[in-house]
Amino acid sequence: MEDETVFRALADPSRRWLLDLLFGRDGRTLTELESELPMTRFGVMKHLRVLEEAGLITTRKVGREKFHYLNPVPIQLISDRWINKYSAMRASALVDLKTALEGRTEMITETKPRLVNQIIINAPQQRVWEAITTPEFTARYYYGCTLHTDLTPGSPFTYQMADGSPIVEGEVVLSDPPNRLVHTYHSLWPPMNTDAPTRVTWELDSMSANVTRVTVVHEDFQGETATYQGLQSGGWAWILSNMKTLLETGEPMPQEY
Repeated sequence: MEDETVFRALADPSRRWLLDLLFGRDGRTLTELESELPMTRFGVMKHLRVLEEAGLITTRKVGREKFHYLNPVPIQLISDRWINKYSAMRASALVDLKTALEGRTEMITETKPRLVNQIIINAPQQRVWEAITTPEFTARYYYGCTLHTDLTPGSPFTYQMADGSPIVEGEVVLSDPPNRLVHTYHSLWPPMNTDAPTRVTWELDSMSANVTRVTVVHEDFQGETATYQGLQSGGWAWILSNMKTLLETGEPMPQEY
């Protein structure tokens, strides 16, 4: 049923164009998006509502403004289910959106963009929190890396590869189990290692006893850095999709990245 909702949302060209706009510059208001489409404000609102119900966009309110963000996770899941399964070639979850945007010069990039990813997992909130914060779990879905932290504000927050070498380093800013986790993020993998540290916020919301909504906000990028581009092109989408698959089936997705 989730796939059907996403496919229906993507079937409309106006909704695909809205996703293109958010891919070009994330975090836009209704007024900004309305100016790009030849339809009424009410019409744009209806399309945005369909996209949000399908999980293809997320929204965040800052004061009176409501900002819309592309959520690539559902597209990644469809890619894994319907493309990677039948094709020998790897396909990026957003390759069609990227292709559609090539050559468009009217898109303007924010000075400090942010990434907002959201996914709904059929698992209790405490279980999802354990998946995010324990090395036994992260080793199975986070590119084979184990998380090392005691979750105390100010303490290290480090992902280590199987040989013990760190791949991501940071510091815990806030820990509120099992609801919210904030930490800094600095990739040690070239060329991302030259970028300034950024900030990641995990927000967990219990939708029912066994269903949890996970929102990951990655911000403080100093422009479209190597870290931003790497994570936008599938990094967070694949990590969250893999965590969802592990929690719901007991097995992670095949490692192909």
